[in-house]
Amino acid sequence: MPIGDSLPRLINHCLKGSRTAQKQLYDAYAPFLYGVVRRYLYNQQFAGEVLNDAFYKILTRLDQYSFKGSFEGWMRRIVLNVITDHIRQNVKHEVIVANSVEDYNPLIEDSGLNKLSYKELLALIHALPDTQRAVFNLYVFEDFSHKEIAEHIGITEINSRWHLNDARRRLKEKITRNM
Repeated sequence: MPIGDSLPRLINHCLKGSRTAQKQLYDAYAPFLYGVVRRYLYNQQFAGEVLNDAFYKILTRLDQYSFKGSFEGWMRRIVLNVITDHIRQNVKHEVIVANSVEDYNPLIEDSGLNKLSYKELLALIHALPDTQRAVFNLYVFEDFSHKEIAEHIGITEINSRWHLNDARRRLKEKITRNM
């Protein structure tokens, strides 16, 4: 990834329409951003399409980056918006009707978690239903509130809480079964 003085220069070349600079930017950041996309989307074809859509938005909105704060964070926010747009458009939401949902905090023995590799944990998360996976990722990895999740993927806050709790329950069952 470009570091220091080379990043502003690369961005400026991209803003001037240099295809070479745009390819360099893509090559430098695509692996990182693809990792973010894959946490949400199991299907590689959809993940590739979402990554390409996100890079299109990044490149067409590059003039909005103010060089304040992390460039990776700015791009990540765009990627998350594209992911949530994709989820909202392509995932059928289960409607959960509840007046309240108690937070479910599963206790898993540390020894069970220590036995899991990153790939195994990612596989368990990918096995969750689409909406649960999206809510879990947004809540756990992106630190979104239930209100933000609800707004992003078009569900209610209560539904967001239910999906998170059910995802936690399912993950606990799968982890303890694999111990």
